[in-house]
Amino acid sequence: MKRVVGASVLAAAAMLFAIPASAQTVIAGGGMSQADAERIIKKVTEHESEFRYALSYYVFNRFATVQTIGLGGQITGTFRRDSFMTFRSDGTRFERVVHAPVATTPPGFVTPEDLEDLGGVNPFALEPRFMDQYRVAYVGTERIDELDLYVFDVTPKAIPDPKKTKMRLFTGRVWVDKDDLMIVKSRGKAVPETKTNKFPIVETTREQIDGKYWFPTDARSDDELVFDNGAAVKIRMRVRFTDYKLGRTDVRILDDDEPATPEPSPTPRKP
Repeated sequence: MKRVVGASVLAAAAMLFAIPASAQTVIAGGGMSQADAERIIKKVTEHESEFRYALSYYVFNRFATVQTIGLGGQITGTFRRDSFMTFRSDGTRFERVVHAPVATTPPGFVTPEDLEDLGGVNPFALEPRFMDQYRVAYVGTERIDELDLYVFDVTPKAIPDPKKTKMRLFTGRVWVDKDDLMIVKSRGKAVPETKTNKFPIVETTREQIDGKYWFPTDARSDDELVFDNGAAVKIRMRVRFTDYKLGRTDVRILDDDEPATPEPSPTPRKP
């Protein structure tokens, strides 16, 4: 996202692990064995791959608001976009904008690329083929809302050169349910950053859908982007994902011990 001072606000909400593979590293510690840490991360990424595929069968609503905050906490600009959405199995998106009032943020504050990031599939999925670019370090355990969670820090092995590639990676923390080994929360930002392109820290919360899939329901950020020229921009971002519904009638949610039958790549039904 480019603004007058070059701020990027939306991308981190969508920037979870979208890169080619190399060599994965899982770092144990804190009382967890190396074998257990590797087993957990392997299972987590398998579930994320399943979620990405399952999401292509779902339709849902997304309500996105980004605001700039001035001195004293007053709102100085608002961008809003409410959409009906679905994804195809190849990750491409169908979006029908249902409400988008005229933005009061500066011209160019939200670019088409930012909208693509905001609606992209990556906040929903951590696939095994993408994990190999990261180091994953076990931090410990935490209990949130009656859930016992493993906590892992995720960092890129190398920061891409923004002069040579548009690739952006995630750096931050993920919380994994100890029983189901599924990500229920993440908090982090996108890298690399440049002198005029900064990213906020975004916290994404998931909820269980149809008793099986953990899909994002809330992404938010309250951050200050500080640029190399000394300019600072306070932003507030709120994104809600609601009303997940199966868009096809030939989909069954399998029990864990029931084998899956391979299916052709689905094409979600448009409303």
